[in-house]
Amino acid sequence: MRAARLISMVLLLQSREAMTAGELARELEVSERTVYRDMEALSAAGVPVYADQGRGGGYRLVGGYRTRLTGLTREEAEALFLSGLPGPAADMGRAGALAAAELKVLAALPAALRDAPARASRRFLLDAPGWFGESGPPPPLRDLARAVWQDETVELRYRRRDAEVTRTAEPYALVLKNGVWYLVARVGEGFRTYRVDRIAAVRPDGGVFDRDEDFDLAAHWHEGAADFVRSMLREEATVRLSPAGLRLLRYAVEPHAARRAVREAGEPDERGWVVTTLPVESVAVAASELMRLGAEAEVLAPPELRARMAESAARMADLYGPPR
Repeated sequence: MRAARLISMVLLLQSREAMTAGELARELEVSERTVYRDMEALSAAGVPVYADQGRGGGYRLVGGYRTRLTGLTREEAEALFLSGLPGPAADMGRAGALAAAELKVLAALPAALRDAPARASRRFLLDAPGWFGESGPPPPLRDLARAVWQDETVELRYRRRDAEVTRTAEPYALVLKNGVWYLVARVGEGFRTYRVDRIAAVRPDGGVFDRDEDFDLAAHWHEGAADFVRSMLREEATVRLSPAGLRLLRYAVEPHAARRAVREAGEPDERGWVVTTLPVESVAVAASELMRLGAEAEVLAPPELRARMAESAARMADLYGPPR
């Protein structure tokens, strides 16, 4: 445990040049007293670390000092070669950089761990895009990736359902979700999310922006995704589900809706059927989804959804019934 922490401490100082004891303590989740002891241990082991006193001071490594990755365990080394996704990296124009980085890491590994990339590639394949997606990345993706890296402000032309709009945006991040790329950007005073395949054009306007270092991309994305699901599922339906219908529900409706329906299901009757509340986007969408369950689901409310299901069932019976 301590050995791993000491290696982490050296790597932090290599990447950030100088850090105070408080910063190191927060990063490593230890006390400042532990940082002082660890620094003494590093110095005693021959690592050229020293402390600058006064304003702007902190712990530093003697200029040019670099450690080889001899402290990596086999599990850590193999995990490194799972962390990069070649497909998305190539989409953003970073395939060469990723390959070069992997070669440098491989060269720095001790001989006993140099089979790590081969072991990882034989055991795991990370295929990020979803099924039946369009081939190739969206055309604006590489321009957006460059703007994200360089903190460049851009002018976006974005296709909405009813029109095409132009926005001046500060591109903060790109997110790949289920094979679809999204841009997270600050527009005006707030952050917005755009599907990259709906961006018609990207034009750098020559400006740069100051990135808000307190912006939490993961928190923003998860909050936005939850809000999106809630905004979609604005209505509710009351349904009866057979045991098979309850089991198959997750294949017919949105995962969030299915989880809630299973969670709120009442006690089963003598045949095992349960009554539950199902969040739905609309009557039309709910009818299309619930028809996938066939006779394993019965809509009890609202009346218009039940009527639509009855109409669809009657048409199906007419199609598949005995010839007239």
